[in-house]
Amino acid sequence: MGINISAKNISKSYNNNFIFKNLHLDIAAGSFVSIMGASGSGKSTLLNALSGNDYVDKGNIFFDGVDITKLNDKEMALLRKTKLGFVYQFFNLIPTLKVKDNILLPIYLKNQKVSTVIKHYDTLCNILEIKALENKYPDQISGGEQQRVAIARSLIYKPEVLMLDEPTGNLDSQATLKVMEYLSKIHKEYNTTIIQVTHDEETIKYGTKTIHLVDGKIKE
Repeated sequence: MGINISAKNISKSYNNNFIFKNLHLDIAAGSFVSIMGASGSGKSTLLNALSGNDYVDKGNIFFDGVDITKLNDKEMALLRKTKLGFVYQFFNLIPTLKVKDNILLPIYLKNQKVSTVIKHYDTLCNILEIKALENKYPDQISGGEQQRVAIARSLIYKPEVLMLDEPTGNLDSQATLKVMEYLSKIHKEYNTTIIQVTHDEETIKYGTKTIHLVDGKIKE
């Protein structure tokens, strides 16, 4: 499990202002990388570029040698459905679906039989300690619990890469600690390549590498 990710000479600008320019970045398979930087430093923009959710102005981004900047929309959608999980700061759970159905939503969308993933579903719920919540609706559980559900949903199809944009940004310190402990368990259990954007110094202790984004440049 896990994917090597390599960004070569990537640049991104808005309204002729560079967010980052000529960046080079290598992330080894199975790494747990934290991207840090001041507010507005381009952390989330970089993460969205690495995930293919946003385009770069120039440069190349490779997933195990495959240049995702050359993929068409259909090919990129397939990569997201099979190899890449993404967790946002805001949980983006479907309020009308129970926890179990929120987690299994990617499986429903792929027209895949739930029976093929039920063992993995149970394992994830046990690791993330959310099994008891499966018949509740999102508004019936806490923010930390909702984030764990969002993480489980992103991992239900066993992606080799998990990217998280400020996964603890809306959580208190206790919930932050729990979420990071669970992410560490997931990382060790599946050897998933994890990349998180964070502003919290405490969360980087759980990773294997920290990247600082300063004035559009990387300082490791």
